[in-house]
Amino acid sequence: MAEGPIPLRVSNKKAYVWDVDDVAKLRSRHGICGMLTGTLPHLSQQNVFLGVPLLLMPEEAVFLVEKGLACLVDDKNAHHDPGLSRLAKWDNSRLKAIERQLALAEEEQEAKEHQYSTMTEQAIRKRNERERKKAFVASFPNDSSSSSTEPAGNVLAHDSDNTASDTRRGQDSSGTSKAGTAGATFTVHVGAPSSQLDWYQQSSHSFTTLASAREAGIWDYPSTPEERARCAVFRELRGKGYYLGIGTKFGGDYLVYPGDPLRYHSHFVASVIASPRTPLRPMEIVAHGRLGTGTKKSHLLCEWNEDNDVVTSFSIEWARFG
Repeated sequence: MAEGPIPLRVSNKKAYVWDVDDVAKLRSRHGICGMLTGTLPHLSQQNVFLGVPLLLMPEEAVFLVEKGLACLVDDKNAHHDPGLSRLAKWDNSRLKAIERQLALAEEEQEAKEHQYSTMTEQAIRKRNERERKKAFVASFPNDSSSSSTEPAGNVLAHDSDNTASDTRRGQDSSGTSKAGTAGATFTVHVGAPSSQLDWYQQSSHSFTTLASAREAGIWDYPSTPEERARCAVFRELRGKGYYLGIGTKFGGDYLVYPGDPLRYHSHFVASVIASPRTPLRPMEIVAHGRLGTGTKKSHLLCEWNEDNDVVTSFSIEWARFG
C-alpha cells in the first residue's frame, strides 16, 4: 500500500509535524531534521530535551512539497464546528477514558499497599525469631556463655538493636503506605490527536503544491529573490546527500553535515549569495574564513544564478603563508 504525503500542519505560516512516526520518517528516509519545540511533562531541563511538534525551516517545507513527499494543511480551518451532539459524544468518551485510567491507578496503589503490608509481616516474623534465640541463649549457665565467641550481653544488645530497627522499618513502611493512600495523586493522560476528531476534515484543507497553498493564503515562502536563493541552495546541498541545520550561531545560513547530526559534526558553514551580481566585500571573505577556521569548519559561499537555476559553491578556509 502506497504511503500518502506527510501532513505539514501550518499555523501562522510555519510548518509543524505532530506525528512521531512522521518525524522519524522525515529524518531516516528524507534527511530532514527540523527542530523539536515541544516540552515534555515532568522534565525540569526543558531547554535540553524537547518533544513534538517538530518545527521545520521554510526551506525544508518547500523541499518536501516540491518533491511530493509532504502536503501543507490549513490546520485552523480544518477544525470545523463540532456541534453540540458531537461535542457531547467526545466529552463522554473523554470521561470514560479518565475513569479507566483512575481505576488502573487505584489497582497500582493497592498493589503497593499489599507489598508494604508483606514487608511489615516479614519484620514481625524476624523479630519473633530473634526473641526465641535470645531466650535460648539466656537458658545457658553463665560460665558456658562466657566461652562463647560473643558475650551474651553483646548478643542481647545486638538483637535488641536489630529488633528496634526492624520495628521502625515496619512502622515506616506502614506509615508510608497510609500516607501514600491518603495523599495519593494521579496523572491522567488524555490523548486527543486531531485526526481522531469527527469534526476534523484534513482532506478538504490540504495542498500538495506551493501555488495552491499560496492561493489559500496559508503559505507565501519563497516570495523574494533571497528566499528563492535559499531554497535553491538547500535543494542543491540536500540533493548531494548533506543534512542541513540552522547556521546562525556560526555566522552563516546553514550548517552542513555529511550525515545525521546525531552521528556527525558539521563540516561546513554555508552562506547564501542571492545572485552573481550581489556585492561581496573582501573583509567579509576574510571574516568567513577566520570564523570557519576558528570553529574547525570550512565556509561555503553558495551563489545562485536565477537565469539558469545553477548553484555554485566556493569553499573558504584560513591558511598560513610560507
